[in-house]
Amino acid sequence: MPKWEKLGRLFDPKPNHHPKLTSHAANPLPVHLKNDVYRIFFSGRDATNRSSVGAVDIDIIRREIVTEHSEPFFEHGPAGSFYADGVSIGNCYTAGGGRYMLFMGWQAPKNSHWRGDIGRLEVLDDLTLKLDRPSPFMGATPEDPISLSYPWVMQHGEGDYAMWYGSTISWQTETAEMLHVIKGATSKDGHEWARHGLAVPYELGVAQAFSRPSVVRNSNGTYDMWFSYRSGTGESYRIGYASSVDGKTWRLDLENTGIDVSQHGWDRDMIEYPFVFDHAGQRFMLYNGNGYGKTGFGLAAMADA
Repeated sequence: MPKWEKLGRLFDPKPNHHPKLTSHAANPLPVHLKNDVYRIFFSGRDATNRSSVGAVDIDIIRREIVTEHSEPFFEHGPAGSFYADGVSIGNCYTAGGGRYMLFMGWQAPKNSHWRGDIGRLEVLDDLTLKLDRPSPFMGATPEDPISLSYPWVMQHGEGDYAMWYGSTISWQTETAEMLHVIKGATSKDGHEWARHGLAVPYELGVAQAFSRPSVVRNSNGTYDMWFSYRSGTGESYRIGYASSVDGKTWRLDLENTGIDVSQHGWDRDMIEYPFVFDHAGQRFMLYNGNGYGKTGFGLAAMADA
């Protein structure tokens, strides 16, 4: 069963002179630069809690900051846009010779509940980011009529893409917590997607508010998924786990997540927004701690079984 060893906090965001990155470093997303150095994109916030995309370059083996970028790589959109109130990033994938980064675009209209749609950024050769289209990449449909979140895409082979993403079923249930689940979709080209409904089972009062799935495929062909979740009983975010033999049918297995809050420090109250990746024969997890990324992000390594 998976077991994670925490290696400590990698990045603690300090007040930045740029008004769009004054706090937080949520949703860490690593893109390999060279050797052991990754550019880790994240969602930082301005004074009104609208998130934009910042980045820091880190040697993950030495666990040292190489370059902290002071300017945002992509800012939230203008009023009326589907990402007017924030950009929360998912992961990157390639399709048709291009590289893309998916994100959740936030809308928080006055006198109405917040909601989200999925957008897409182009990742250019110099790792700058450009909006792929002004409209949502995946928006509301009869399958997902309320709100969407945090997409993760994996390519299995030529013409075989899978996506896992969040979808709201109800803003409030009998536990007074929203029901927001992880659904699945597939694509033959990475551009047009067929949605297939619920992917990961949920249980009211146990795991019912999911976010940011992170999926890896093992050498034996099985799949592991880590994600954020809330139980609906007043507990803050935790990281959960599910497994699958084929990437289609998932088994919820929270007892074998392998990582939990610490007794003290920056991640003692909550842990959330995992990103799992392999480097130099080792499996790592980037994750956030207290305050939805306000205390930055840390690194964990999968311990030997």
